Amino acid sequence: MRTLIADTPTHIGETVTIKGWVNSIRAHGQIAFTDIRDRSGTLQVVGDKKLASLNVEDVVEVIGQINARDEKYFNPKMITGKVEMAVTDVNILAVSQDMPFDIHQPDLNVTLPVLLDNRTLSFRHPKVKAIFKVQEVVIDSFRQALKAKDFMEFQSPSIIPSVPEGGAEVFKVDYFGHQTFLSQSPQLYKSLLVSAFERVFSVNKIFRAEPSVTTRHLTEVVSLDAEMGLIESWTEVRDMAEYVIKFVLDQVKEKCAAELALFNATIPTVPENIPSIKLRDAQQLIFERTGRDCQNEKDFSPDDEREICKWSMEKYGSELVFVSHFPTKSRPFYTYPDDETPEFNQGFDLIGRGVEWLTGGRRINDYQTIMDHVKQWGIDPASIDLYLQAFRYGMPPLGGFAFGAERITMQVLNLANIREASLFPRDMERVDKRLPKIEKKVKK
Repeated sequence: MRTLIADTPTHIGETVTIKGWVNSIRAHGQIAFTDIRDRSGTLQVVGDKKLASLNVEDVVEVIGQINARDEKYFNPKMITGKVEMAVTDVNILAVSQDMPFDIHQPDLNVTLPVLLDNRTLSFRHPKVKAIFKVQEVVIDSFRQALKAKDFMEFQSPSIIPSVPEGGAEVFKVDYFGHQTFLSQSPQLYKSLLVSAFERVFSVNKIFRAEPSVTTRHLTEVVSLDAEMGLIESWTEVRDMAEYVIKFVLDQVKEKCAAELALFNATIPTVPENIPSIKLRDAQQLIFERTGRDCQNEKDFSPDDEREICKWSMEKYGSELVFVSHFPTKSRPFYTYPDDETPEFNQGFDLIGRGVEWLTGGRRINDYQTIMDHVKQWGIDPASIDLYLQAFRYGMPPLGGFAFGAERITMQVLNLANIREASLFPRDMERVDKRLPKIEKKVKK
């Protein structure tokens, strides 16, 4: 029977069987030391020079006795640092070829393209594994936070019949001779479901065919979406988003201390209430602080996002800040215009550490207003008839938001490139492997 390596300290004096990968080999004359790792940890095993004939990353079954180490050889960095195994037998389960680079160095000193070209191997490095442990907690805690507030999870389709939202370019799909598209967002589906379930959320892949190559954009991402009905104000939606992100960050702090330490990373500083500011007020502040005039822009530039975060930290001690009331015409047709200033809407973004983390807001629920906007935005009503059905027969006041799982992971760990936060990143230049170069104008 196999024993997990993390459990070996409870088996001192016993003969056990462990299975895993050869992490390192150190030969000293007739004695050899090998570190074996499995999903739970790493254990030092001691044997004769036969151990030295193994290859790093061979998969092995090792049988031996667990012994206490001499106190002077304790390794406090390992959960098994007070024990070791005296080997009696080794069976090779799978042989590894020579590695193209050393994946056991503390930092992977290879370029990002090399890292992604060898993605299978990169996952075996502790720091790369740590990224996706953090991301798992981000996604799982998003679910926990919303289920605690009585939201129901659903799965949104990835193939959609039309593109009513505009914005990012979309991928076209030949669907049995019909033109369809890969979904940019589950927004329309989660909104119509509010008319039946009131509170819903989804964890979905979404696709953006934007012809750009930047350090913070991908063509396929994990979107964490939520929508809620029977609201009285857009601030209820903002407050729910604040509750969720605080819960997520608290869970990462609690469950991923070791992973954060590998990156010398800290959870963003957040006060009791995340500050909130309207776009035009924020742009005025940026002009006063920097002399850069962005006061007529429809949205923030990357420099604007960084500057408003500096202001938020200086004034409120918060690395996160909500920015609301964007120009109505610059957002999708369903975004609710502000009652006092209808040229601006009741939508908002959450900016963290200089990068957008979330987009959300209140949605229009009145059928006639929706139809007026459909006409103004130049949308064919027939293309969104399923969505409009819900509004014909009583849609409550509603709103929602969406986080990017990779963005949050990237910003929490201070990664240089969002591709590091995607298991299998897709962009203009890569679908698992690097794609042949095509002459095309792209944004850099």
